[in-house]
Amino acid sequence: MADGPLIVQSDRTVLLEVAHPDAESARHELAIFAELERAPEHIHTYRITRLGLWNARAAGHDADDMLATLERWSRFPVPPSVSIDIAETVGRYGRLVIDRNRVEDGGEGELILKSTDAAVLAEVSKNKRIQPLLIGHPSPDTFVVDAWARGHIKQELLKIGWPAEDLAGYTPGTPHPIDLADEGDGRAWTLRPYQRQAVDIFTEGGSGVVVLPCGAGKTLVGAAAMAETKTTTLILVTNTVSARQWRDELLRRTSLTAEEIGEYSGQAKEIKPVTIATYQILTAKRKGEYAHLALLDALDWGLIVYDEVHLLPAPVFKLTADLQARRRLGLTATLVREDGREGDVFSLIGPKRFDAPWKEIEAQGFISPAVCYEVRVDLPAGDRLEYAAAADDERYRLAATAPAKIGVVRQLVERHEGERILIIGQYLDQIDVLAEALNAPKITGQTPVDEREELYQAFRVGEISVLVVSKVANFSIDLPEASVAIQVSGSFGSRQEEAQRLGRLLRPKKSGNTASFYTLIARDTVDQDFAQNRQRFLAEQGYAYTILDAHSLAA
Repeated sequence: MADGPLIVQSDRTVLLEVAHPDAESARHELAIFAELERAPEHIHTYRITRLGLWNARAAGHDADDMLATLERWSRFPVPPSVSIDIAETVGRYGRLVIDRNRVEDGGEGELILKSTDAAVLAEVSKNKRIQPLLIGHPSPDTFVVDAWARGHIKQELLKIGWPAEDLAGYTPGTPHPIDLADEGDGRAWTLRPYQRQAVDIFTEGGSGVVVLPCGAGKTLVGAAAMAETKTTTLILVTNTVSARQWRDELLRRTSLTAEEIGEYSGQAKEIKPVTIATYQILTAKRKGEYAHLALLDALDWGLIVYDEVHLLPAPVFKLTADLQARRRLGLTATLVREDGREGDVFSLIGPKRFDAPWKEIEAQGFISPAVCYEVRVDLPAGDRLEYAAAADDERYRLAATAPAKIGVVRQLVERHEGERILIIGQYLDQIDVLAEALNAPKITGQTPVDEREELYQAFRVGEISVLVVSKVANFSIDLPEASVAIQVSGSFGSRQEEAQRLGRLLRPKKSGNTASFYTLIARDTVDQDFAQNRQRFLAEQGYAYTILDAHSLAA
């Protein structure tokens, strides 16, 4: 019998023995199709889900690959029920296909749903939410889909367990010349091998999501995809600072000029062949209506890029359902969504096309190595009593903003003197106290965009070495020399936020230093409980948290 690190159980959970010498190899292959559920010290628990299997299938892994992973690393025989279930679940992907009727004059034919499995087609056509979307039945293996319903039918099919493969093609959009910067102008650069692979797979698939670690060059993948498609492009980003970073990167990395790139945000309303818009402006309402919806049809977009797709606001899903004829590229460090709408990303943006594990990119030297610490802080007796007497909905705030954390932050800043340090918090009053205690500048949502950019730039060039930031710095902020992050509070148990915050440190350093990520936790409180959930995604990527006692820092 093999002595592997995995135990596969009949309820589709998989246990990973962390200390096993083959644990990292097994984790690397398992994470392609299974999701981490729990990550205590010794045994990590993964679950094999339908969506995980379908995403893996869309990324080019078949059922035999997945079963081979389990059999290779499993300590005991894989339960037959799991083997059969994986094969049958993976086999569901692509049994239904969305396509178009071919027409003789080369024009766009009707949208159709087809299958070689008559029973499956009959089953889905009888579904009460799908039936109204079907407007004809020209042959036994084909239904005509209402032209507007391409996104909606994919959503509904996924819900009932029959994910459709969308082969209906895309509008080319208005052609626009976009090339990567070449040697002639002194800006030459080349894609890293994994970036090239991501672009090639996306281009072949037409739409979908590319998952890369923070700092691994997701923006460059976007730029290269634009150079491949050479069409008008709408780029949706999280905030104005991110929009300007995209603009600057495109000017550096491509043939695009400033006159060809527009910003559509709270500050500007420019529509150019390449337009960068914020999610906030797209979801802004006036008199109950989306005030800027016309942006989606302002030009004949051939490509829509969704930056940080795991943060896509719910209204944008609804709008995206009507954009299925346009190529869509989602970029993210993690497909984890705290609202559970990963299925809508799959249906409406597209399946996962490419996923590069964090530790693999680190091993290649393209992102900085990092170590993670959980620093446990004792609450003084008075604060502990206040916490115990508080209502449930107040307890996290009291624990997360405990004044006892301030002294620990000071000690960590002193320990890392000479490095660039980010102090990250959730609550504005806590950020004010930290900034004053450390005599350090702060950035929150209330900081004007121009002032934010000035502070970020001062941090980049070393004019300031400590910066206190709120959650506005979680996303799409390029601070390559940041080597220490101290997280004092966060959005409850958010796994995606934990990944984004570590990601601030992962851009390779000129110094070559290993990055240090600290999370301060109030011991024996809900702060500690939430921390365990926050750490799940990073544990899946191979990062372990060393637990420190705050008292040991002073020793």
